Amino acid sequence: MVSGAFLGVGLAAFVDETVFHQLLHWHHFYDRSTPAIGLVSDGILHAVSMVATVGALFLYADLRRRQTFRPRLWWGALLAGAGGFQLYDGTVQHKVMRIHQIRYDVSPAPYDWAWNIVAVLLLAAGLVLLAAARRGRPRSGES
Repeated sequence: MVSGAFLGVGLAAFVDETVFHQLLHWHHFYDRSTPAIGLVSDGILHAVSMVATVGALFLYADLRRRQTFRPRLWWGALLAGAGGFQLYDGTVQHKVMRIHQIRYDVSPAPYDWAWNIVAVLLLAAGLVLLAAARRGRPRSGES
């Protein structure tokens, strides 16, 4: 589960940083200072997401080596990790801490709704897979 969750967090942070920070230029990880500080904060987020991703892949390889990999459990943890990260980002960082918004100079409401709905869907899908894996109903081809 740790491997899947770390990869989910790492991938969600990577997609957020790449798409919304670098390609669209909608915000930085920390927007309450200068643009230079925003860029540094993006770099830190990128580094953390890569550490989580690489660590997750080492854990994944170890699961495969020990032949203890359970796909449904792993995918459930990955989706729950991605959804949890995105929901935390959309609620705590965007609304509570106000360190950045998804987008500026427009009404953020549609973006907030879309961001958090996708987060809840990812989290719910992950929790459904985790619950199914915990009930011990392996699917064909799953150990």
